[in-house]
Amino acid sequence: MMKKTFMVIACFLCSILIVFFMPSSRSSSAFESSAAGMFEQKITGISASEKTIYKLYDRGNLVGVLTSRQRLDRFLDSVYREKYEKDYPNSSCICGKDIYITEEKSLLEYEDIDENILNYLLDNELFALRATAVCFADDTDIFARIYVLDETIYENAMQTFITYFIDPDVLASIEQGYSLPLLSSYGTREVGISISETITMYKDYAAPSEIMRTEEEVLEYLEYGANTTKEYYTVQKYDTVAGVGTKNYGLSATQVMNINRDKIESVDQVLEEGQELCITYFNSPVNVVVYKETLREEAIYPETIYTEDPSLLVNETEVRQVGEAGSRNSLYSEKWINGVLVNGYLESSVDMRQPVSEVVAVGTMELPDVGTGTYRWPVNNPIISCGWGCYWGHRGTDIVNEYEPYGDIYAADRGVVEKNEYHYINGNYIVINHNNGFHTYYGHMREPSELEVGTVVDKGQVIGHIGMTGAATGPHVHFFIYEDDETRHDACQGFLPC
Repeated sequence: MMKKTFMVIACFLCSILIVFFMPSSRSSSAFESSAAGMFEQKITGISASEKTIYKLYDRGNLVGVLTSRQRLDRFLDSVYREKYEKDYPNSSCICGKDIYITEEKSLLEYEDIDENILNYLLDNELFALRATAVCFADDTDIFARIYVLDETIYENAMQTFITYFIDPDVLASIEQGYSLPLLSSYGTREVGISISETITMYKDYAAPSEIMRTEEEVLEYLEYGANTTKEYYTVQKYDTVAGVGTKNYGLSATQVMNINRDKIESVDQVLEEGQELCITYFNSPVNVVVYKETLREEAIYPETIYTEDPSLLVNETEVRQVGEAGSRNSLYSEKWINGVLVNGYLESSVDMRQPVSEVVAVGTMELPDVGTGTYRWPVNNPIISCGWGCYWGHRGTDIVNEYEPYGDIYAADRGVVEKNEYHYINGNYIVINHNNGFHTYYGHMREPSELEVGTVVDKGQVIGHIGMTGAATGPHVHFFIYEDDETRHDACQGFLPC
């Protein structure tokens, strides 16, 4: 046993002598070997005991072996103070996301190339700064993430974005839990707000170029996401805010105002010819949902009662009782997303005045083809999207159904279908001759009317459906009234209650 132990010790001593006292052996091993990194780094010796070494990698490739982790930390502190602290206050600096460091135990001693390694990080700006990550998630997963200098910048920008779509005073009342006043007159009130997405924030590190430092940068992202490409429109002579929207993708006047808030303060503002306006509506990663109630007066249209009178000739008519429209107060609940009405429904209604039926005596049971001379709206829930002359050359009234964009179109008065054709501007259209000197025109129908030329129609009869055929940027009816001499009239000038 003693002999075996002695032989082991002897072998160990021989190996030490070979390493340190035989240059021919050392020349092929430790002293002239080097680390396989981006920089030449020789192995200068072998330590008698293991030491911790720090290997720095960039995207999986070895840059070099650091002599000290503390020296790297001091370097990162100085980089932050000298390079980033002014523009990125209250932060700190670490190596970038593609840089990682491993700690290993080794007997090998390496040449000091710390200066080369640190300059490599500096020259390539391989750093990350402490910031706030903001994540936007839907029901399934995170779909967007941004980095901001601090939470306050994001929160202020989000508050500004929300107030594009809801009155700031109403928002403050909702946030503080105050009761909102009920509608006491016709109009709209905001009753609630929510954000569709789940938004979370946490501290993280990001490249300086990824960090948003101002509220303006964050607000731009909240408006358009990563898409920074926008389209612009040059204001023409006589353009109105509503007309600019109508000609460009069916934007409402309010939407045009929102996306040009630095130039337009009111939907009634007079525009300057040659002015450049943005016509790209918000494409936000955030959906601000605002709930509203609208109280409006609506007409209750009277029915027409026809009575047979044998004393009258065939097709002769005589009004025995003049019809009068009634009225009701209707309360609608509406849902708006980022300033766009997405749906609405009738919540309740109260009849304020009952209609008076029109009684007409006719010589036969056939429907008369002569108009009454009074007109109803050609659609339900009517809103004028573009009035007469809202842009140059617009001769008519564009009317939308606020709650049913592709709903029915009704004959504004009794008459006979005179035209059922297509035109490259007004698309599918129909003309009704009321046989009293007046005609009505209905353009942009979704499909050709099923009514043949010569068909007698009653006031309020469905004659087609709202569409956007021809040169239209959104579903609406292009409507006007004209006389036999083809003189056109604005529907709002005494013909319809605008």
